[in-house]
Amino acid sequence: MKQRLAFFLILPLLLACTAHTAKAEAEKPQISAGAYVLYCADSGGVLLSSNEHEKMGMASTTKIMTSLLCLEQASAADRKVTFTREMCAEGSSMYLKAGDVVRLSDLAAGMMTVSGNDAANAAAIAIGGTQEKFASLMNQRAKQIGMENTNFVTPSGLSHPDHYSTAYDMALLMDYAMENEDFAELTAKKSVTVDFVKPRTHRVTYNNHNRLLSMYEHCTGGKTGYTQSTGRCLVTSAEYEGLRLIAVTLNDRNDWQDHIALYEYGFENFTAFSPNVQEIYRVSVAGSELQSITAYAPFKKVCALKKSDAEKVQTKVFLPGLVYAPVCKGDVLGRVVCTLEGEEILTLELMAKEDAPHKYSFWLIRFFRGLFK
Repeated sequence: MKQRLAFFLILPLLLACTAHTAKAEAEKPQISAGAYVLYCADSGGVLLSSNEHEKMGMASTTKIMTSLLCLEQASAADRKVTFTREMCAEGSSMYLKAGDVVRLSDLAAGMMTVSGNDAANAAAIAIGGTQEKFASLMNQRAKQIGMENTNFVTPSGLSHPDHYSTAYDMALLMDYAMENEDFAELTAKKSVTVDFVKPRTHRVTYNNHNRLLSMYEHCTGGKTGYTQSTGRCLVTSAEYEGLRLIAVTLNDRNDWQDHIALYEYGFENFTAFSPNVQEIYRVSVAGSELQSITAYAPFKKVCALKKSDAEKVQTKVFLPGLVYAPVCKGDVLGRVVCTLEGEEILTLELMAKEDAPHKYSFWLIRFFRGLFK
């Protein structure tokens, strides 16, 4: 009798726990993509994913890399490119004609808005000399970024058996590209107007194919892609309350809604965490005429934390009470370490804000200054 009574007393608690678990699982969106990832640009962590390291075709999202390399060249000297028949391409287009002259930055605009294959070919030949040499430049940069499962063959993303990437690698690429101010500004635009160098009177406005810029208020950019063999591909970025996320879906028939669902999951469940530390610290110096120097964290770091964990973070400052001269501006003096349940989640370096030369250096400086007065 007592056992039965105990069971009925515990049953409501069991049902409540089951319901809570079911609710937590239901919060994760059902994504129809063959592969996807929700990536935190602040911490470099994966918040949600499936098949994120599977090699797949990425179609015109390839142009993120092509336009980035194009903009890097354009930033130094926005040189002009004369369009030739060799640069023509099938599929989506800026509708350039042989003899047209445009700037490199305009080719990037054509790639990131209307996904111009002709713009991608023109940029590749103008920068690399040939598409093959440009593909080599793309792959070199991919290695620098850490895209370990990616190989570029075409600048436009037209299907090729050796042209592939992964959802995770494409998130790395978008994160890297968004650090370029020209790229970030371009990808956020809903339309771009291009004034041709030749013919001079030719002016065209290109509307961005990335509908998420209008559908989702926190979207900050992205690139669409589609071929018959790859299906619909989409790479986008979004920011809300200081948290920067990137979503990638490959072979996804419902990409717009899936990206919104991924972002809603991310922003509802995670928050941007940054340690609340003093702006500056003072450290005593021995062997210098300066009695102390300033230690500070020149770079702000943010990581994505589950909202329920934000208050559990412990922050500790590791800084010596005394350092010995000479100390140079920028020298690392200590660090701020944030841990969650014993696991390190974020570290900030504390650096010297000024020089602290050895005291004999002070005397020499004063001596020579006196000579040239």
